Amino acid sequence: MGRPVGAASSAALPRSLRSRLLEGLTPSEIEAVLAVARRQRISPNEVLQHEGDTASHLSLVVTGRAAFYKTTTDGRKLFLRWIAPGDAFGLGALLQIQQPYFMTIHAKREGCLFVWDRVSAQALASQIPQLRKNAYTIASDYVASLADALAARASQSAQQRIARVLVESARHTGRARSKGIEFALTNEELAQMADVNLFTVSRQLSEWQSQGILTKSRGKILLRAAKRLSSQY
Repeated sequence: MGRPVGAASSAALPRSLRSRLLEGLTPSEIEAVLAVARRQRISPNEVLQHEGDTASHLSLVVTGRAAFYKTTTDGRKLFLRWIAPGDAFGLGALLQIQQPYFMTIHAKREGCLFVWDRVSAQALASQIPQLRKNAYTIASDYVASLADALAARASQSAQQRIARVLVESARHTGRARSKGIEFALTNEELAQMADVNLFTVSRQLSEWQSQGILTKSRGKILLRAAKRLSSQY
């Protein structure tokens, strides 16, 4: 997974980064956690975690962007949520009994991870109980995301699913601009994540653009009226 680029440290942690994995830890505890991590670069479309593989690493996203997917019985990928800087995955590595990853993670943008092997992660969790508590809370949120995604597939229309992906993409990966929230997302990615075809995506984006809800450019979307879009699902 990725290319190792050296040891991690608190100095390598962006000041703006906020991670639930590290919440409640003292500065010295954070330093101890990062001291045994390795920095790894990630590339677009790289698979960071394979569903079904043994959970061998705990990872924290420092920069870049990735997406959680669950494979369906017919081989399609069910989009669950974005993984943005500050998010952690591979939490099964903290369990005493070896467990498989239950989701696949694809990198969408290049970036960097902090990675702990299973032995190091478990040793840290034993020394710093708050770390394990944080991991359980994060895992619970991921399970809730899975339940929400499955419910959406069963009950929401194509339009509602597209709206949901757009709002969540803006929330997790967007940057505030003077006229809205801008984020990178292609029609192909949106179609895959909302489980619709490209024609439906193109038609729906054109409709929302004519209504002033968003502006679509090549590979990017400027969401101008997030609340109006949220009300549609």
